[in-house]
Amino acid sequence: MAEQKVAICTGSGRHGGLGEAILSRLGQEGYRLVVTDIDGSGDHHLANTAEMDSVAKALRDQGAEVLCVPCDVRSAESVIQLFDTIIQTFGRVDALVNNAGIGFVMKHTRDVAPQEWQLVIDVTLSGVFLCTQAAAQHMEAAGRGGRIINIASQAAKSGFPHMAPYCAAKHGVIGLTRTAAIDYGAAGITVNAICPNHVTTGLGSAQNAYFSAFKGMTEEAYLEEMAARIPLQRIGQASDTAAMCAFLASDDASFITGESINVSGGEEVH
Repeated sequence: MAEQKVAICTGSGRHGGLGEAILSRLGQEGYRLVVTDIDGSGDHHLANTAEMDSVAKALRDQGAEVLCVPCDVRSAESVIQLFDTIIQTFGRVDALVNNAGIGFVMKHTRDVAPQEWQLVIDVTLSGVFLCTQAAAQHMEAAGRGGRIINIASQAAKSGFPHMAPYCAAKHGVIGLTRTAAIDYGAAGITVNAICPNHVTTGLGSAQNAYFSAFKGMTEEAYLEEMAARIPLQRIGQASDTAAMCAFLASDDASFITGESINVSGGEEVH
């Protein structure tokens, strides 16, 4: 019997988050799973080890074999240690989902502090670069190919008010995706990006609160307005993005690379 494949998703240490939904779906597809997130104890925006452990337990309860490893994707040393631990434990890595990102810096471009800009770029773009390098090194060495899936955003293709660092970082993820797909193609490693529109996770809830107040609307009215402009007439769910991850990680997607695929109900079409 073939050895079970291994999938890792960064930014997967919070209940109700996109990362948890992605790992849950990949677990259903038969992957062994790696939960990883920063230990940001004391910051309500970030995960912590207790919540990471709880997410891992929930995934185990669904029947998956799960490894839980804290990692700061801004640090090359931390990322290298993460992948070394995965190889020591599972002996392989087959799919990387780069999901970690920061979208809670919401303010007019003139008001963004340099340190806020740098934080968003470091996590949302540089973290994708560092994890891609580390994962691909092991994938190349194993000679089995692999899948790298970057969670970009509708904000990777369109600008949004008060989101300059996030939009810039996510646009950068698309450029990195296209180049990495070329660089790693000969090794059988596909690199693709998924561009969801708004999903109400923990981060999404913070954005709902901010932008509804910005527009002078109730959150309920804001969400109704959002759904009305989407051709499929509903707001995206974490399961929509997770399903696309499962497809891109599958053998059926073996000839798809360098793409930036919208999962937006028709709201984003380029």
